[in-house]
Amino acid sequence: MMSSSSMAGAGSSELIYRGHDGAPQPLADESATAAGSYSSSAKPPPHGTNKAPLLRYVMGEQRLLFALLGMALASLVFLLAPSASSSSSSSSVAHLAAVGLAARQYGGRSSGGAVSSRVAFEAEPRRGILHPGGAGRVPLGLKRKGLRVVVTGGAGFVGSHLVDRLLARGDSVIVVDNLFTGRKENVLHHAGNPNFEMIRHDVVEPILLEVDQIYHLACPASPVHYKHNPVKTIKTNVVGTLNMLGLAKRVGARFLLTSTSEVYGDPLQHPQVETYWGNVNPIGVRSCYDEGKRTAETLTMDYHRGANLEVRIARIFNTYGPRMCIDDGRVVSNFVAQALRKEPLTVYGDGKQTRSFQYVSDLVEGLMKLMEGEHVGPFNLGNPGEFTMLELAKVVQDTIDPNARIEFRPNTADDPHKRKPDISRAKDLLGWEPKISLKKGLPLMVQDFRNRIFGDQKDANANAGDN
Repeated sequence: MMSSSSMAGAGSSELIYRGHDGAPQPLADESATAAGSYSSSAKPPPHGTNKAPLLRYVMGEQRLLFALLGMALASLVFLLAPSASSSSSSSSVAHLAAVGLAARQYGGRSSGGAVSSRVAFEAEPRRGILHPGGAGRVPLGLKRKGLRVVVTGGAGFVGSHLVDRLLARGDSVIVVDNLFTGRKENVLHHAGNPNFEMIRHDVVEPILLEVDQIYHLACPASPVHYKHNPVKTIKTNVVGTLNMLGLAKRVGARFLLTSTSEVYGDPLQHPQVETYWGNVNPIGVRSCYDEGKRTAETLTMDYHRGANLEVRIARIFNTYGPRMCIDDGRVVSNFVAQALRKEPLTVYGDGKQTRSFQYVSDLVEGLMKLMEGEHVGPFNLGNPGEFTMLELAKVVQDTIDPNARIEFRPNTADDPHKRKPDISRAKDLLGWEPKISLKKGLPLMVQDFRNRIFGDQKDANANAGDN
């Protein structure tokens, strides 16, 4: 029988060599077995028989090494990735710059850098310069789109006709008017138009709007109205113009001031050219309007020179047409209303004062061409056809009532004796000149006045009957 030590040695050898091809070799010496060493006569396993246990050992015992190796490879990948991403972002930045430049060039802004940037960056989130499948979508900003336009005094005579044209062109229009001389009825036909908005507001108080263009027409323009509150009139011309210029500067909008031929006062030069400085009484009863408009022009040019603001200045001569205030004291509306009511036509002074009269649609065309053009101005916008007050009265008689009589009254203070525009500059630089003659335009105005005068009388009679 074998001793217990011999059995233990045999068991150890069996465990050690289990799974190998050769049978376990007996130990040469029991003492050696007890010492735990192999016999010198034991043969090592054949070459290559340890591959599988070696691989399992490396995979099992060296997991940390493999983890470190994987982290190193991942770091290498991330280090190489930014070159591709940076080239992609560079391409995006270049594309964005191209869109901004195109928007700037489209808008025709020579100095409105703030506007161009705003247009470009507003276009990004709304129109999404996306690249699905690598194909970029053309931004809509490169196409003709409607502008956002504010018209101060837009419920007035000239302003309402301008609003009609802008909306017909596809622009979004905001009318700002305190309705001192304007009428809601003048723009009521636009109610429900999603591109139209009206705000009852006095421009003497600041207002915040996001717009592309500002047509600044707000100011009473007839002697009856601007003499009613002269301090308010000059505040509208000065403070109101300052507020709208400040808005234009803040949002980068192009600004158009509607000035007047009254800046020439009682002119010593005839016809009047834009370079003529005028002959104005600074302390007269008309000064709140005349000097107020002159100051408004000064402010506009100071903003242009000092703040690099895009501005336009129009000097408007006598204008007539539908929607004029019936009793505003201006000669055409006075004569038409008097003739329709069978009242005498009131001529102030000797009736030899001259005026030029343009139809309202001609004026609106000139204002829009000035705004869209590249010239600051000022530009005379009027009809060079010159009429004396007696000649105008004769045209009204021929159009409405040949039997209408003329009544002479004392002339008003500071009333200009001659008024005729030289429009050579507007012809050359804007390509504009009036097209509608007085004999063609006056009947259109007469029909509007007839509807309003006799319509109001019918309404008044109906109300009286009801009472």
